[in-house]
Amino acid sequence: MTQTLLSFGHGFSAAALAQILLPQGWRIIGTTRSEDKAARLHQAGVEPRIWPGADMRPALDAATHLLISAAPDADGDPVLAALQDEIAARAGQFAWVGYLSTTGVYGDHAGDWVDETTPLTPATKRGIARVAAETAWAAIPDLPLHIFRLAGIYGPGRGPFAKVRDGSARRIIKPGQVFSRTHVADIAQVLAASIARPNPGAIYNVCDDDPAPPEDVIGYAAALLGLPLPTAQDFATAEMTPMARSFYAESKKVRNDRIKDELGVQLIYPDYRSGLQALLAQETTG
Repeated sequence: MTQTLLSFGHGFSAAALAQILLPQGWRIIGTTRSEDKAARLHQAGVEPRIWPGADMRPALDAATHLLISAAPDADGDPVLAALQDEIAARAGQFAWVGYLSTTGVYGDHAGDWVDETTPLTPATKRGIARVAAETAWAAIPDLPLHIFRLAGIYGPGRGPFAKVRDGSARRIIKPGQVFSRTHVADIAQVLAASIARPNPGAIYNVCDDDPAPPEDVIGYAAALLGLPLPTAQDFATAEMTPMARSFYAESKKVRNDRIKDELGVQLIYPDYRSGLQALLAQETTG
């Protein structure tokens, strides 16, 4: 039987996983909301389904693996809202199900360390919605669910260089603030390693080895570009959107031992410095 991944909300992280699986002969079906994105998926070798809209039952029948990247909305998890019964009826058919969550489920820990056993105390609406979604997926009997709690994602086209170059980057200073982050290539290799070693019920933090203040990352990007250090602004008085400000409501360092110990993952980009260097080199070489 052909290994078939059905990817709901096939975006940045799922696309990186597809680059690993497609050369291995996998069939990948990915959902998107627009015709333009569907055309790009097709060009990348992914079979697009415009959803909501398409009848997903044939794709579910074909799937050996599921990946859920779609974020919860005001009505909860959109995949379960539409397809919970269909997925539950096929639970025994899947070899692996992956749900992409966020380290935001841990809430604020004042810069202290968290791991997969840390109680979930989300401080934002997004984090609360993610906890509810994790719980809803875990409640489906016999589903071989794996939860991946992703730190801040960066990668090709999603780095700080554009803002540093155009002068819009700011170093927002909030004493004690620290974030964990992860390169999309490391997300992809963690997912591929889990698919190769299924462990239903497992939860994995996906992040690098070097939690750091956000202003350090911006400063390092400027140094790589040979540009002046962006202006420092105090968090308390900086003009920020409510969304941007909400990210600073939580400060924590996230442990990633489990992806190494259980999945044998060796990070491609163990810190933001190596990741940003690679991004810039990729930009330069095209």
